[in-house]
Amino acid sequence: MPKEAAKTKRSDSPFNHKARAIEPVDVFDPDEAQAEYLKRKKSQLALIKKTDKALLEEMLYQMILGRIFEERCAEVYRLGKIGGFCHLYIGQEAVAVGAITAIDKKRDYVIVAYRDHVQAMVAGISPEAVMAELYGKATGCVKGKGGSMHLFSKEHGFFGGHGIVGGQIGVGTGLAFAQKYRNDGGVTLCFFGEAAVNQGIFHESLNMAQLWKLPIVYICENNQYGMGTSLKRAMSLANIARKADSYGMYGEFVDGMDVMAVRQATMKAIERARNESLPSLLEVRCYRYMGHSMSDPGKYRTVEEIKKYQQRDPILLFKDSLKEAGVFDDSEFEQIEQRARKRVEEAVEFAEKSPFPSEDELLTDVLV
Repeated sequence: MPKEAAKTKRSDSPFNHKARAIEPVDVFDPDEAQAEYLKRKKSQLALIKKTDKALLEEMLYQMILGRIFEERCAEVYRLGKIGGFCHLYIGQEAVAVGAITAIDKKRDYVIVAYRDHVQAMVAGISPEAVMAELYGKATGCVKGKGGSMHLFSKEHGFFGGHGIVGGQIGVGTGLAFAQKYRNDGGVTLCFFGEAAVNQGIFHESLNMAQLWKLPIVYICENNQYGMGTSLKRAMSLANIARKADSYGMYGEFVDGMDVMAVRQATMKAIERARNESLPSLLEVRCYRYMGHSMSDPGKYRTVEEIKKYQQRDPILLFKDSLKEAGVFDDSEFEQIEQRARKRVEEAVEFAEKSPFPSEDELLTDVLV
């Protein structure tokens, strides 16, 4: 081939370096977020008026408990009380509380990724058992052997935090298969982050779930950053809910800063799974205020970006709506917060006083 022709062909190639350069993208639109806030506040009020006060109090309590628990985890981690990796859930509380309060805890399952402390507590594992597990103590929910990323309780239908990105999606699909095989009416909620969507197991699992009509709700907690990489720099189609179309599955975008919106969407998806044995994919857009883990300084985001999202804090949004609806007053809010703080301190004290596992426990409950 003549040299000039070869040069022209390389220039026209779709793999030409200049043609494929990644342009910087904005990851946050403050005007769009403010408009969404006002829209969600109106819808929250409508849903609050239809919800039992005791349930609303439990939801608010669980959100505040989760926030205070995670803040305390950060403190004791820095003191060296918690070892290994520690991924905090601060900012995402509405997702766990909205979704898990919608399940039937007697027959439904929950399976999650490694950012699992709050989800475990909402599912029913006590704060004491979770904190003791983070401390590596024998009184932890898995006897101190799992740590932060591997919480588990068969009793509560909580089948684990999983440390491998996307690893739990296949297991969750298998749980739903077992529920359908037994015909026990159970449904599985399978949580994962948006970075897991790029893993092959996500696509294989959704294909199987729709093909076999499994009772599962896939919940993508889209906090917009896979470790330190923005979603828009890592995914060709950033609208994750639309990926359900590839498998003929129902997909829905949900505001993850609105606990009532998350609960409503999850309830509908659970009803579809339980009554029609049909899976769903929920993209729940949220935001984590902390870094990916305690070892992440989070310098890939600006302080201004984080502050803008904190203006739509899920707890503040819920409290404002509850107050406007006349459900609770300031003294009741204070009582709920103090109850949560007391429980977290009791959990820390329990973990501090608990013993470490004995040497004869070294090989028990170990598969390989």
